[in-house]
Amino acid sequence: MGAQLNAAVVSGKNLSNAASLERGLLRFITAGSVDDGKSTLIGRLLFDSKGIFADQLDSISRAKHKRTVGDTVDLSLLTDGLEAEREQGITIDVAYRYFATPKRKFIIADTPGHEQYTRNMVTGASTADAVIILVDVSKVKLGDDGSVELLIQTKRHSTIARLLQIEHVIVAVNKMDLVNYDRSVYDRIVAAYQQFAQQLGLKDIHPIPLSALAGDNVVVASDKMPWYKGPTLIELLESLSVYDEEHQDPLRFPVQLVARHNGHEANDFRGYMGRIESGVVRKGDKLVVQPSGQTATVKDILTFDGSLDMAVAGQSVTILLNEYLDISRGDMLSSADQPATLLKTVNADVCWLSEEPLDMRRKYWLKHTTKQIAARVTKIDTLLDINTQERHAGEALTLNGIARISLNVQQPLAADNYDAMRSTGSFILIDEVTHQTVAAGMIRPA
Repeated sequence: MGAQLNAAVVSGKNLSNAASLERGLLRFITAGSVDDGKSTLIGRLLFDSKGIFADQLDSISRAKHKRTVGDTVDLSLLTDGLEAEREQGITIDVAYRYFATPKRKFIIADTPGHEQYTRNMVTGASTADAVIILVDVSKVKLGDDGSVELLIQTKRHSTIARLLQIEHVIVAVNKMDLVNYDRSVYDRIVAAYQQFAQQLGLKDIHPIPLSALAGDNVVVASDKMPWYKGPTLIELLESLSVYDEEHQDPLRFPVQLVARHNGHEANDFRGYMGRIESGVVRKGDKLVVQPSGQTATVKDILTFDGSLDMAVAGQSVTILLNEYLDISRGDMLSSADQPATLLKTVNADVCWLSEEPLDMRRKYWLKHTTKQIAARVTKIDTLLDINTQERHAGEALTLNGIARISLNVQQPLAADNYDAMRSTGSFILIDEVTHQTVAAGMIRPA
């Protein structure tokens, strides 16, 4: 789940440079309910930051499904690329866009707001450093008694952000132009969200009032909200700290492929190919092969450009060992002093992504890093109520449901707690008959 390192780092062997380069890239997603303005906001970011080309602008200006009056550009069409999305005026699939400012590079994931496409929001959020939760001021119910009722999708997406351990949460109170930029409306909504976030356990909250359609406080500061003294959205995104702790974590190297020579050479070349998910590996390091428990010593680290003395998280390498061991795809090479935990019973929070409900009589495939093993759900421990954030007993897990479950796996699984290491603490469940992904899971202690 970490970002790929710059090619200069791959050949330079400099850990501190690697960390500083990764801090220059921010991955973020937009989330919220239907028609909250997610696609328009991203379009405005791209348009005002000069992140689109003239031919793209010309194309969306002539689009037959644009939803603006006159010659006004429909900025949502920059991300809604599917014909069904443009026709219905909704986002269905995750759309990724890249842009840069003089201070930072960005990868944006525009995710759907409809409840039925929650699975796509989970996909986009799985690699994000930050999330922009859009709140449409025209949809929030403001009671005469001072009460504020947030939309269920706002709560759902915030809950998923918490489960996925997304570091930064930006609460973008959108369409302020529809309430005449009323500060009291903004303050009430922010107070209600912060109360919900505290209940949820979200900590790094950044509220901001804006209008994506008009461009207020997106890239340019709005003169219509002089009461807001904070940064614009782009300034806030440029300032967020993103420190990749994967370099400081213990080594986790899932074996993707065993490389052998073609049989016409005298030396018996045997290398283990894959991507370093966390940590650092050096020549001479002592490793443990999991789940077998055999120990080994690193003989060499190879890339397309040649041999390395050291490699770090994010690099794809081939590791050669001094010992001849039985290692195959799906095995994990870990730090000998800090190996992953071997699990036969997995406890996890899952987001159910299938229209077919969970059937505990059936067997599923559990895909974890490069390993795929048979698994069976033995128990639904608790179901999570999105509104109250309370967990309660339940016997059925259906589409978009969030639950804590227990699984038995056919073989020991070398894994980590998701809160400690996202890359080796996450998995998906696959229906063994249809081969459809039915759940996304985050391993957590019992």
